[in-house]
Amino acid sequence: MSKDRLHRRDLMREQLAHHAARLMAEDGITDYAFAKRKAAKQMGAADTHHLPSNQQVDEALRSFRSLYQSASHPGILYQLREEALAAMRLLERFQPYLTGSVLSGTAGERSDINLMLFSDDAKAVLLFLLKHSLEFEDGEWKVRVGGHEETVPSYTLTGESGTQIHVIVLPENARYSGSRKPETHADIAAVEALLAG
Repeated sequence: MSKDRLHRRDLMREQLAHHAARLMAEDGITDYAFAKRKAAKQMGAADTHHLPSNQQVDEALRSFRSLYQSASHPGILYQLREEALAAMRLLERFQPYLTGSVLSGTAGERSDINLMLFSDDAKAVLLFLLKHSLEFEDGEWKVRVGGHEETVPSYTLTGESGTQIHVIVLPENARYSGSRKPETHADIAAVEALLAG
């Protein structure tokens, strides 16, 4: 591919990332793939094979929020993180980690909270939710654990503000895998520090 074509492809990706970010910020879209396809269609590039990565959209979203939503966004993010922390404290015995847009700072008022819990007893979290009379929907989630794909239990709770809290339950050994980094996974102490800062 020529330098000129590479440059045009990269420029298109960047423009699509910014357009998808605007759609997510203004229309409350939380699905990256949907936002990217909609952006491509609106820009007349629906057949493109060069969509931006989620990380590129995240960077554009962070930029958009700091430019156009600097007054409202910090309060929304703080509230979502407070709600995440309350859920994490409730589920503390399962070593919860916050992940996703609420941690990264790109979440908006319609964003979901994503938590990871750890237990080798697949029913322990279910029994805990039932014992505490918490309303939830249960399901399954496919994840890579130790190099192979596993199906793990997932639960969706609704927070006090109506925010959806998605919880996946991973086996205990997954807690010690090296894939958790402070910028992508935060335990209770890290979320407390985020709120204090």
